[in-house]
Amino acid sequence: MSTFEETTAFRATPRQAWIVRVVNALSGFYRGWKNRRDFMRLGDMSDAELADIGLVRGDLHVAVGLPFGSDPTVHLSAIARQRLRVAEEVARRVC
Repeated sequence: MSTFEETTAFRATPRQAWIVRVVNALSGFYRGWKNRRDFMRLGDMSDAELADIGLVRGDLHVAVGLPFGSDPTVHLSAIARQRLRVAEEVARRVC
């Protein structure tokens, strides 16, 4: 292998890494935008529908205050999982 081939191969890797970083950033931005859009639809749900998925309207008010870079759906799913765990523990104590 000549020196030129080694140099070309060495430079191709950082260029590919840069492209991967850009694609990841763009896909992350799109995912965040899509999740924010879906999050806003939760505000149109009734309180009973929110309760079915383990949330209350106050949870939406807390999540809307999160910075744009953070995903409100991740925060809301953590709240719903924690509520479910607490309800299961209470149910075990009663039985």
